[in-house]
Amino acid sequence: MQSNNRVVSWRYLLRIVGKAALIFVLFNLIFSALTPLEQLGTFTLYNWILPGRQRLPYGENSRESYNLSLNNVPAMIGSHEIVREKADNDFRVIIIGDSGAWGWFLENDDTLAGQINSGDYLTADGKNVKAYNLGYPVMSLLKDLMILEASIGFDPDLIIWPVTLESFPREKQLFSPIVQNNTARVRSLIEAFDLQLDSDDNRLADQTFLENTLVGQRRNLADLIRLQLFGFSWAVTRIDQSIPVEIALRKSDFEEDISWQDFDEPVSFSEDDLAFDVIEAGRTLTGDVPLLIINEPMFISSGDNSDLRYNSFYPRWAYDQYREMLGEMALNRNWSYLDIWDTISPLEFTDTPVHLTSEGSRLMAERISEEILRMADES
Repeated sequence: MQSNNRVVSWRYLLRIVGKAALIFVLFNLIFSALTPLEQLGTFTLYNWILPGRQRLPYGENSRESYNLSLNNVPAMIGSHEIVREKADNDFRVIIIGDSGAWGWFLENDDTLAGQINSGDYLTADGKNVKAYNLGYPVMSLLKDLMILEASIGFDPDLIIWPVTLESFPREKQLFSPIVQNNTARVRSLIEAFDLQLDSDDNRLADQTFLENTLVGQRRNLADLIRLQLFGFSWAVTRIDQSIPVEIALRKSDFEEDISWQDFDEPVSFSEDDLAFDVIEAGRTLTGDVPLLIINEPMFISSGDNSDLRYNSFYPRWAYDQYREMLGEMALNRNWSYLDIWDTISPLEFTDTPVHLTSEGSRLMAERISEEILRMADES
């Protein structure tokens, strides 16, 4: 009798295990078929239980910064304060761009957006200028365009887009993980704006059916949960970046080197080399919302071989040519354009030629705010 009970118990256990395995497989198949990861990214505790973040999630040291990098654009936007309802008396300014706009080694109040907001600017009709930091620490215009598309629906009155040459090479448009892992968004942009980029580039991550299952997407799902959990520490501390006490400064002295990217010697750039069409796509995307393109400030060295190079990023021949092309393009295509490349003292740059100190950021914000108020009065 005892033996029969054991047989029944084993059969019962096997049935339970079999049903659980079947349900697990079924859930994985449904998840892969529906690919709901972006929809799941819209469910958030931010701007509800938790305050919205002042800049997009990006982190290399989660334990110290209460932040992380992820590829889910709706989750990134959903964690940001931009999703809050716009006040009737606000003039909403969205800032996109690279790590300089995001505020590398800067507290939130010291970023470009933070400095603009601290100015308490009023438009001629009495609206409060409120800037939102949607920069992201990757140098790629296509990445900027993707974030712009995701945020344009939040009723901005003005878009500000600081750019620099390092974001323009065509090869760099598809090099970053956030671009490579948003294949559908990227291909849609390439097709919609007829961009001179390869939508079949093998760097774009086409997920297989198995990779889209719950098991295959477990890291991305975990990131969504972690983003919510880090929000509690962020809410208490407002720390979203680990800033060292001492910052190693950018190079001031250089070798006798005039190379840039894949070019070992001076060449004449064409639109095949630099992605000006992505800027034009941004202008088309914004429609009636004014877009201000800014050639952002950079460090200009006076050290060894500074007659050959402005800084570690740029030989003079490359940057001068880019700047001339950008200015001509802005004039010919009627872009709103502000060139402030040499307006900040070299002393106000930190670890790279485009990362500013808090004082440098304040000076940049003052100049841009003048343009914001001018454009607000014209709109």
